[in-house]
Order: sequence, then structure tokens, then C-alpha cells
Amino acid sequence: MTTENHKKKGPKVVRARVLGYCMGVRKAMEGAHKAAKDSSRGQVWTLGPLIHNKTALDMLASEGVQILKDDDFSKIQGDDVVVIRAHGVTPAVKADVTARSRAVVDATCPRVMLSQKRVADFASRGYTVFIAGDKNHGEVTGIAGCAQAAATGDSRCVLIGSRRDAEEFVAQIRSGETPEPEKAILISQTTISRSEYDSIAEVLSPTIGGLEVFDTICPATTERQEALVDLQGQVDGVLIIGGKNSANTQRLLTSAQRYFDKAALIETADEIPLEFFQLERVGLSAGASTPDEVIDGVERRLQAG
Repeated sequence: MTTENHKKKGPKVVRARVLGYCMGVRKAMEGAHKAAKDSSRGQVWTLGPLIHNKTALDMLASEGVQILKDDDFSKIQGDDVVVIRAHGVTPAVKADVTARSRAVVDATCPRVMLSQKRVADFASRGYTVFIAGDKNHGEVTGIAGCAQAAATGDSRCVLIGSRRDAEEFVAQIRSGETPEPEKAILISQTTISRSEYDSIAEVLSPTIGGLEVFDTICPATTERQEALVDLQGQVDGVLIIGGKNSANTQRLLTSAQRYFDKAALIETADEIPLEFFQLERVGLSAGASTPDEVIDGVERRLQAG
């Protein structure tokens, strides 16, 4: 019989072996925190949301860091500090903010920065650069800007958002509407799904002779997916913690719904569905932009029952 002194405790919590901040996001957050701490004068801005997680952005806001829209550079004053977000920006944007501010903290993810340098190098040598990913994503926009800024000769930049886009481009080549590139490379947004990228490469490679395909998918994405799947048989349900507007977090949710009877996406402990408190074992996974403090808070709330 349950009494006031013998309340049922919360479920056992099992964390995925890999979850939360990836290397690039941690670097960006640390850079912004340091800028806020060190700035004795002027405003600290981030070019757009630093990462896709509201809780993390709220933490920065509490330290005085404000978000600057990409088209609102007139707000930057000479003593201000501007932090370039993990997704990176185009060379033109970086040059603009550098000219306006006292200091620029480049918090671009090292993997994204490598892609930027790679496309600039190949574009400068006349290669056509294919970029697979979300055409409206900041990372893709920044990488494309680097390719376009360095383009010479017959070089061009082509954004491929899906297998269908790739099929349409190939159809244009076969019909004579678009010339076949003499030399070309294919890279991807770091957070694209492996299956989608492989599918795009599968369509382009047979038609575009000598296409060089680079593996630019961040292993953090795959590691979190694999760690989530490993929770099978260990838990009765899974909570995915992260921003609802985060692509990699949404993909985690999709996988969780496929492998587990109960799965939900939450941003904070306050959003834990009541049914999860009734389970015996709850698994936790988190997107690459989810702060450690938020994950810890969800675990504490579950265990408290």
C-alpha cells in the first residue's frame, strides 16, 4: 500500500551513450560565453541564432548576448563584438561585419569551415560544386557563398535538396538543356541523412563523369542515431531532448518513433509527458545543440517522480 512516506519513485533513466552537444556546438557556445565575459564595452551579437536550441539561446541572452538578423548590420557599433554562428556565413557577410565591429569571433564549426575551404579551392580551379542539403539552411548558404566567391572559368555552384533535384539536373544534361560539367565535386550539409546523401550521389555519379564525392557528414549525427538504436530492449520509452526547429533533433525523433512504442520530443523538463512518469525505464537522447544542463534537468525531474 502506497503511503505519503512510500511514494513511487520515478522511472529508471538510461542515457544514450552519445547525446547532447557536438564538438562544433560546444565550441560556438564557449566562444559566445567568453565574448560576453570579456567584453567590457559594446554589445555582443551573434549573427542569427548561434545554434538551434531556445534554452541555450536564453542562457546567452541572460549574459547580454543579442541576436542580430543577417540583414540588420546597421545596429553594429564600433565597440561591438560579433560572433559568427556554428553554421558559418558567406565571405561577404564576414567581411561586412568585420569592417563594422571591434572584433569578430568566428565560431563556425570546424567541419563546416573545412567544407567552406574545400569548395573555395575547387571552385577556384574551375570545378562545378554540387552541395547536397537544405537550400535554406544557414550552413548551406555559407558554403555556397564560399564557392561562388572563389568561382573562376566554368565553375558554378548547384544546390541539390533531394534525390528529385538530382534527377532533374541529370535530365537537363541528357536533354542538352544544361552542359555536363567537365569536372565536379559533391559535398553535403554536415547534418544530412546518410541515406539521402547516398541517394543523391547515386543519381549524379553515373552521368557526371569523374564526379568526386566527399564524405562531409558529421559523425556526430550518425553517432547519436546509433546510440539511440542501442537503447532498444533497455527502455520502455524514449525522450528526445532538443530544439523543435533543429534538423538533427527532428531526425532523432523520427528514428525514436520507428524503434520505440513511446517517443516524444521535449525542449525542457517541464514538457515531459505524464505517461513517461509511469514507465519503468525511460531512455534519454538529445540533439547536438542541447545543453548538458537541460539533459541533467530532465533526468532529475524523471527520477523525482
